Amino acid sequence: MPLIKSILYYPEIIKIMKKQYDIIIISGEPYVDHPFSGVGVIRKVLEDNGFSVAIIENPDWKKDIDFLKYGTPKLFFGVTSGSMDSMLINYTPLKKNRYEDKHSKISYKIPDRAVTVYCNKIKKLFKGSKIVIAGLESSLRRFAHYDYWDNKIRKSILLDTRADILVYGYGELQIIEIAKRLKNNQLINNIKGTCIISKELPKEFQELPSYDSITKDKKEFCKLQSLISPNKYLAQKFNNRYILQNEMMQYTQKDLDYIYSLNYSRKVPQKYKEFNVIKFSVLTHRGCFGMCNFCSIYSNSGKRIISRSIKSITEEIKKITKLPDFKGTIELSAASANMYGMDCDKNNCNNNCIKCKILNKSHKQLIKLLRETRKIPKIKKVLIKSGVRYDLALNSPEYIREIIKYHIEGKLTIAPEHTDKYVLSLMNKEDKLSQFIKLFKDICRQENKKHELGFYIMVCHPGCTLKNSKELNEFIKKHKNACSVQVFTPTPMSTSTCMYYTGLDPKTKKKIYVPYTYNEKKKQKNIAMGVKSNQRCS
Repeated sequence: MPLIKSILYYPEIIKIMKKQYDIIIISGEPYVDHPFSGVGVIRKVLEDNGFSVAIIENPDWKKDIDFLKYGTPKLFFGVTSGSMDSMLINYTPLKKNRYEDKHSKISYKIPDRAVTVYCNKIKKLFKGSKIVIAGLESSLRRFAHYDYWDNKIRKSILLDTRADILVYGYGELQIIEIAKRLKNNQLINNIKGTCIISKELPKEFQELPSYDSITKDKKEFCKLQSLISPNKYLAQKFNNRYILQNEMMQYTQKDLDYIYSLNYSRKVPQKYKEFNVIKFSVLTHRGCFGMCNFCSIYSNSGKRIISRSIKSITEEIKKITKLPDFKGTIELSAASANMYGMDCDKNNCNNNCIKCKILNKSHKQLIKLLRETRKIPKIKKVLIKSGVRYDLALNSPEYIREIIKYHIEGKLTIAPEHTDKYVLSLMNKEDKLSQFIKLFKDICRQENKKHELGFYIMVCHPGCTLKNSKELNEFIKKHKNACSVQVFTPTPMSTSTCMYYTGLDPKTKKKIYVPYTYNEKKKQKNIAMGVKSNQRCS
């Protein structure tokens, strides 16, 4: 239905369409003017660069009216499902619909494969408009990938959505560059940190196993997994077309300091109360070099740490202290809380950063940051609740002492995920948990603190058996503080997902045990938790 004709069906939207925006962003999740809201950040940086932006948050995908209310953008539509893949939002690891779960904390609905649904709506209503897709759902589906929910190999999301360009990894610099080029009628095919569809294979691009080859041979899928990197120019063939990945955009401390210096109101709408949990959280750095095989961070944005300056962080905290509802407590947050200051400029280095002898892992910069934040007037508590890499923290007993004395309120939650050495090796994690527990308890005694440790546990990862779950139950009973026991969910582009789909270790090509049936997945979780077999598990 053409746009003009569509508007006649909804005369009330004419009142809204008083101006034409440069960019209209459609997001599956709520918009909040906060540095932890993806669309909130994108809007801020675009507006700061002179572009007008409208946001359509969580639209009703079954109707046209939500998509029509701001008309046609001058430059492009930006489309994202939000900070998570829509299939992860909508379904449990056993593929039960989360909206039917009375314990679900999600206050909004989003369609399955939201990015594709939204793009199809735009194609129908705004023929000829440019579309830019971004966010985790797009980033981790940029090449052919195994889809757990369909239980098959799906093509690149660029082909499903027919978008003009895909932004992967951190997106602020790419979005600004795309907007500037489209405003000046320039090509957008060679922007770092983006992917496009092409009929040609440029010489500088390394060709990955094709879609056709990986659907026929699981060893080819393993080869694909070993070659995917955000630090390379890559191409994958789909019939007579290629998906081209330009190498990732390199962000710097200066970039992050700029992004987080913008004037976010941090006002959380009443209907999004769950966002209040992180209202006074402050991001210290981006990235993680832990390289856990089940994690999507590396595939999305690489392993480099980009730390904000101490000045940038403390200035943001000072702004927070002036908010009328601030009570004196902030939380410092990041994917791995204690990697702050461990920046490295070797983008293509293949070293294991956890074991690297060159990288400074002393935690001195982080300790300095913690001490500076405590000095800020009106700050009563600076908390670290989770995210500490305990194997890394063992390098600095001084850091552990610092957080025990000043930055933990009752409990610190860490993520050992498992206790079996073989399963941990398949997760690409080390068995140093007992060392950390002992050191943590020793320092707590010395400082006369009664803090506890909480544990995130994962069952049903490739290699994990019923016997392993019994061992996990012994650990949980001994420590009496498992905060979460989750069932492994295969997400696009992770190494663990490759293991799940192929039944092979992608490095050695040797067969590994994979728990596939819902029955065994339920048993593994119930055994680990000490729950009777007839009780429900999702």
